[in-house]
Amino acid sequence: MGAMNELINRGNVQALAGILANRAPGTRWSSVMAVASGLSELSLRGRTDKVSAALLADFRQIPGSDFSTAAVTFRAALADPGFKGWVLWPVSEAAVTLALESDSGTDFADCLALLTELTPRLTGEFAIRRLIARDVDASLRAVLGWTGHPDEHVRRLASEGTRAYLPWAVRIPALIQQPEATLPILNALYRDPSDYVRRSVANHLNDLARHAPEAAVSTAAHWLAAPDANTAWVVRHGLRTLIKKGHPGALALQGFAPASVAVTALRLDRQVVAMPADLRFEFDISNTGAAEARLSVDYAVHYRKANGSQSAKIFKLAALTLASGETRTLAKRHAFRPMTTRVHHAGLHALELQINGIRHGHTEFDVRT
Repeated sequence: MGAMNELINRGNVQALAGILANRAPGTRWSSVMAVASGLSELSLRGRTDKVSAALLADFRQIPGSDFSTAAVTFRAALADPGFKGWVLWPVSEAAVTLALESDSGTDFADCLALLTELTPRLTGEFAIRRLIARDVDASLRAVLGWTGHPDEHVRRLASEGTRAYLPWAVRIPALIQQPEATLPILNALYRDPSDYVRRSVANHLNDLARHAPEAAVSTAAHWLAAPDANTAWVVRHGLRTLIKKGHPGALALQGFAPASVAVTALRLDRQVVAMPADLRFEFDISNTGAAEARLSVDYAVHYRKANGSQSAKIFKLAALTLASGETRTLAKRHAFRPMTTRVHHAGLHALELQINGIRHGHTEFDVRT
């Protein structure tokens, strides 16, 4: 995370102050220059907030300054090719703060427009969230219009900025309470020519699936009824969490219908995993039905938690088709190593298979750290 924090640093904050000074002659950017040297102990979000506050402090020293003053300054700065990168996150946040302080609806609309101008230099997906939270309907009307914008960064902003669970971003309860609100945006973009945009659409659909799974599945079915060459990937990626959870509707859209199978007990290469180590396991799976079966084979690792309980995480293993009566042996190695994203706790763990959403078997083993 340290490297991520350095995306906003002393050098690019000082450069920002220099660019603004060139584009707004006579304005002193003393607050911005002052905070440039005090960022080292802060997270990326903390640095964003501190630089944004400094920008606001400097704007407020200008007599009569308001959102329009900032908008003119930032638009002028766009003429400088160096006005780009992560240092624009606090720029966009400062603009939004000033727009929300204004009583003018014109300023609200112009701030949305300003974000479309800034987002090709650095995404406005974080700053836009506060505008949406203030007025969901007005914001989404404007955002829907961006789906036809010639710049892929603006089209992606339409999808990414309205995600329910956008990482690093503030939550917007209304987007969770009204899952249908962003569907027109996704419907306009799922066949976008840009992979950059389509990936955002898939991630947005995956977010939707967390709190409105039926809406996500019905939306995916609608897309598959009018697909292009990329739709299958968008749907598969967008339903990935529901597939792992064994959601019947999501599995059916991927061609995984209920199937008659027989599965042997898991065979482990060891009963005690002394970290760091790999646990190898294998099993046999047979199609006992009368027809060919397409199977989505996943496995769950039930990790031990600090309190002694277990929490399952699903991993992909294979997708295969078995003829009636066919048996196949599948094997996998699962790594148990120290990770920044997972703390391992010694004790009883378990493995379990999941085939077309149905769990099979439960085999326990010990992990020693």
